Amino acid sequence: MTNSVTKSFLSTVVGLAVDKGLIRQVTDKVVDYIPPIELFEPNPSEDAQNSKMLYPFATEHDQSVNWEVMLRQTSDWEGVLWGKPDWADRPDEDENQWLNRKRNPPGTVWKYNDVRVNALALATTCVWRQPLPQVLRQYIMDPIGASNTWRWYGYRNSWIVLDGSPVQSVSGGGHWGGGLFINAYDMGRFGLLSLHKGNWNGKQLISESWIKQSLTPTAAEPTYGYMNFFLNTGKKYLPSAPADAFAHEGNGTNIIYVDPDHDLILVARWIEHKELDHLVKMVLESLK
Repeated sequence: MTNSVTKSFLSTVVGLAVDKGLIRQVTDKVVDYIPPIELFEPNPSEDAQNSKMLYPFATEHDQSVNWEVMLRQTSDWEGVLWGKPDWADRPDEDENQWLNRKRNPPGTVWKYNDVRVNALALATTCVWRQPLPQVLRQYIMDPIGASNTWRWYGYRNSWIVLDGSPVQSVSGGGHWGGGLFINAYDMGRFGLLSLHKGNWNGKQLISESWIKQSLTPTAAEPTYGYMNFFLNTGKKYLPSAPADAFAHEGNGTNIIYVDPDHDLILVARWIEHKELDHLVKMVLESLK
């Protein structure tokens, strides 16, 4: 289980959708791409009128949200998805704020929130019209020689009807379960693809421009690019690393450290977050 490193794989399948023209540009409003969604029920009622529908971008605020702010975790998307309200992930200490807080204009406030990440995963599934693990396997994991053991899960209740078939909408991290389960070698290969700006053995699997966008600092949080690219802007993230180093990071801590200056990929799993910089420092000193 690699927790929120999963988010980098999610942003990658969004990038593939942009490269292939399924999403025209990241500044487009998400709502324009998402039709009403029918929830899949394993034991449906005999009354067809009881089919449950989902409208994930229906509120006035959510209609203004674009792909860019979803990728940067600055959307302030509001709603309930898969039984989880947006305030449930890292809730405010003041419970009076959970339902009544003021909504921030998209792009202005950064908030790490897996409910919103799951909303992005659902929207991306609708754009691709197929399960995201299949997209990832076809366009990224098989071409980079990844194993056949990685799996990307959603929740038991995150199933929708897509073109007449039940499809699971996967989650973007390990919150409440789900996310990517993957070995360190496969993580390293994905990191190497990031290091080479989307190129693998001379073939551009995802556009270099997308990788550059992913590495552009978010105005509201300069150490964050597209999810889940953590940037070393001002060397605040990893003081011992070069300024252009970055990492795909998830709780645990799980990390794929990418260092263009040293042509280096480092995969570390289940270590104390406070020790990340020390680990990088020791590795870089060993190269001398």
